[in-house]
Amino acid sequence: MDTPVPGLGRGMALLFAVSCGAVIGNIYYAQPLLAVIAGGFGAPAASLGFIVTLTQLGYACGLLFLIPLGDALDRRKLIVALLGCSALALAAVAVSPSLAWFAAACAALGLCTCAAQLLVPFAASLAAERERGRVVGTVMSGLLLGILLARTFSGLVAQLGGWRLVYWLADAVVLLFTVILARELPGDERRGRPLRYGALLASLLTLARAHPALRRRSLYGALAFACFSLFWTGLTFLLSQPPYGYGEAQIGAFGLVGAAGTLAAGGAGRLADRGHGGRVTAGCCLGILLAFGLLWLGGTSLAALLAGVLLLDICVQALHISNQSVIYALAPEARSRVTTIYLVSYFLGGALGSGAASLAYAHAGWTGVCLAGAGQAALLQLARLTARTEEANKQTEGLEMTTR
Repeated sequence: MDTPVPGLGRGMALLFAVSCGAVIGNIYYAQPLLAVIAGGFGAPAASLGFIVTLTQLGYACGLLFLIPLGDALDRRKLIVALLGCSALALAAVAVSPSLAWFAAACAALGLCTCAAQLLVPFAASLAAERERGRVVGTVMSGLLLGILLARTFSGLVAQLGGWRLVYWLADAVVLLFTVILARELPGDERRGRPLRYGALLASLLTLARAHPALRRRSLYGALAFACFSLFWTGLTFLLSQPPYGYGEAQIGAFGLVGAAGTLAAGGAGRLADRGHGGRVTAGCCLGILLAFGLLWLGGTSLAALLAGVLLLDICVQALHISNQSVIYALAPEARSRVTTIYLVSYFLGGALGSGAASLAYAHAGWTGVCLAGAGQAALLQLARLTARTEEANKQTEGLEMTTR
C-alpha cells in the first residue's frame, strides 16, 4: 500500500485500510458458498442469487439512511455503534434455522456493514489536499482486498468447518475491530449546530443537482459494479458444475486472482493526483467490455477465465478509485453525503447485477451471464462517450462566447 501523507500517519492509514477490508467482507462471504448454503436449506443453488441481491440492497439502505449522519455526528462513535450491530447480525446469520431467517439476517448485516463507507471519507478528510487521491487509493485498496479475499476466506473455512463457521469467525473479527477502532480513531466532534436528519437527507438531492460530475461518476460506478457483481455471482454457478466441478475452497481461491487485480489498480489514485483521471476512466470502461469476451471463452478455458477475472477486477477497481478521487474534491463539507449519493448508485447497480446473474444463468447458462455483462459494459462505454461529447460541446460554446 502507498505511503501515507503527513495528515494521516502510517499506522492510522493502515488501520483505516485494514478496518475497511475486514468490515466490508461481511457482505461477500456468501458468494462462493451459494451452492452449499442452498443444499443446507434444501433449495436449488441458482435460487440463492437473491441472497446476494438482498444483502446489497440492505447495504444500499444503510448508505442512504445512515451514512449522511457522518456529516452531522461524531464519525468515530457512529462507526463503533454500527460495528456492534454488525456483530449481532453476523451471529444471527450463523445460527439461522431457516432460509427466511438467513435472508433477513443477511439484509440486516448489509445495513450495518455501511460502517466501512464512513471510514473512507473520514480518511479523505484527514489527508492533505494534494495527496487525497493517493490516500483514497490506499484505503480503497484495503476495502477492495477485503471484498475479494472474503471469498477466498469463506471458501477455505467452509471447506474445513462448514459455512456457519465462516460467520462465527467473521463475528470475532468484527468484535476485535470494534474495540480497536473505539480506542484508536480520532475524535470527530462537529462545530456549530448540526443539520437535522431530515435536512441531511433532503440535501442529497441538492448536492446531486449541483454537481454534474457527481451524477456522472455515480452512473459510471453503478454500471461498473453491476458488471462486477454479475460476474462474481455467476462465477459460482459456473465453477460448481462441469467442466470445472470445483468445491468451495477452489471457488473461493478465485478471489486471490481478483486481489492481484486490486493491487494493480491501486495506482489509479496516484494518476488522478497527476491529472490523468480522464485517461484512467476511458481505459477502464473499454477494459471492462473486453474482459467479458475473455470470460465467455472462460466457460471452457481456465486460462481465459483467469485472464478475464484479472482484467475485469483491475478495471472496475481502478475506475472506482478514480471516481472517488473526483467526487471527494467536490464538496469538502459534505463528504459523507457525497459518499451516500455515489455509493447508493454503486450498490444498487451491484444488486441489479447479482439478480441479473441468476436470471441469465437460469435461462442461458454462462453465455447468458457474459452477454448480460457485455451489455452492461456497453452501456458504461456509451455513458462515458456521451459525457465526453457533452463536455466537448460545453468547451466549444465557452470558447465561442469568449471570442465574441
